Amino acid sequence: MTTFSGSDHFWKGNQTLKVPMELFKLNRQRLCEALRAHRTLPPDSFVFLQGGTGEMRYCSDHEPLFRQESYFHWTFGVIEPDFYGAINVQNGESILFIPRLPPSYVAWMGKIKETDEFKKIYHVDRVYFVDELEKVFTELVGTSKLILVLNGLNTDSGKESKAAHFSGMEQFHVDKITLHPIISECRVYKTDMELDVMRYTNKISSEAHKFVMLNIKDGMYEYEIESLFQYYCYRYGAMRHLSYTCICATGVNPAILHYGHAGAPNDRQFTSKDMCLFDMGGEYCCYASDITCSFPVSGRFTKEQRVIYEAVLDANRQVMKSVRPGVSWVDMHLLAERTQLEHLKEAGLVQGDIDEMMNVRLCSVFMPHGLGHLIGIDTHDVGGYLDPQSRSTLPALKSLRTNRILKERMCITIEPGIYFNPSLLNNAYENEEQNKFLNKNEIDKYLHVGGVRIEDDIAVTSDGCELLTVVPRTCEEIEEWMSHNDKQVIDKLDYECFDQLNKKYPYHNQSISVKKQNN
Repeated sequence: MTTFSGSDHFWKGNQTLKVPMELFKLNRQRLCEALRAHRTLPPDSFVFLQGGTGEMRYCSDHEPLFRQESYFHWTFGVIEPDFYGAINVQNGESILFIPRLPPSYVAWMGKIKETDEFKKIYHVDRVYFVDELEKVFTELVGTSKLILVLNGLNTDSGKESKAAHFSGMEQFHVDKITLHPIISECRVYKTDMELDVMRYTNKISSEAHKFVMLNIKDGMYEYEIESLFQYYCYRYGAMRHLSYTCICATGVNPAILHYGHAGAPNDRQFTSKDMCLFDMGGEYCCYASDITCSFPVSGRFTKEQRVIYEAVLDANRQVMKSVRPGVSWVDMHLLAERTQLEHLKEAGLVQGDIDEMMNVRLCSVFMPHGLGHLIGIDTHDVGGYLDPQSRSTLPALKSLRTNRILKERMCITIEPGIYFNPSLLNNAYENEEQNKFLNKNEIDKYLHVGGVRIEDDIAVTSDGCELLTVVPRTCEEIEEWMSHNDKQVIDKLDYECFDQLNKKYPYHNQSISVKKQNN
């Protein structure tokens, strides 16, 4: 059994998803159609892309695990490094250029595939070697035709994509402007086959989150949670890569939005009194999931934990009920802010007029990040801003990763949160416009909660959205699920019990409503 043993699918065996290579052929067709619709583009142009390169760690000979460059994967589905690819825009003919490997490769790395094997695996029309690039382009393209290369800004990272290049390319006509916005926009809208992969990544990652809930114990370290999640995703979902570095924050650490980095490496020991914020997602065939679950280690919410959790959950579901084609994502962010402020006011943490709070951007003190982001082959997927200059400069709104009007087949995360970050709160206490709304004595009672984020992945449909994430979300659902966690048993993972419970609780909770609690 190998990943492409059937030739028609990317598949890891057992219960894992078969991803048809037709998915990538359809992506190429969509790209060519979009390019042919371009008003000034010559119809006989060629797309030319460079895949990811194999690299060593610094000056050593250690080779980190390779993950394909995202645009190249979307177009060809290739899993190996050091490939190039080309597409004839007029007729859709596809070409791969593969590295010419040395004979010693066989002893160290395994069988060297022939060009015909790659042609069959990746469903392309022609395969050549990389060292034949100039010759093949001279014969097939000619110096009179246009070559489209990828060069443009990623509005999330602020970095430019790398334009493909080969020795001798200077003799050809090269366009570095046209391709990037068109292929990025193609990636924004998911095909049926892509949605199937997104459902699978969410299914496995959701199960991994539930697996964590069922096996978390008082006195564990945060990195043990990370390892449990990684184990489940790889063991049961063949997810060799995760979508991003796991955020396994407990205690006061949930107030740190991107906790888990090298300087804060999920290394705190937690107790049953702590709240957890676990932001973790697995990746399959380079398609991402991004899920955050917040819950108490004990499995039972305290009054303060419940107040904050239900405020965030209500914001999450209010947005989910409002999502449909034609809706502004900026408006959805503002809806989430207003909903959370209403809950905080009822609990006594803030006071005054909600509209005035919105005007002074008070919710950015508690939720400094944006509501969500497009998701696909990248966790923070491309296409968030059609015009980078349209990004807001206001607190929290400037952190929105997209300001798009929603359309059918977009996949996006909904991830409101409330955090008690001492630095942000102290700044607000010193801000004359904001401090009059803050009840410090009440807020201090909630500092130990740290923070709550509830993050779900959705696909926009013709009349609403499809919730892809399948985890317990209400306090009651979480407490019921975690009641099956045998906290007295250490270092024992009960897979049979998990499997039975996983089948018993399907969690169809997209339409839940949250009632505000009077203080």
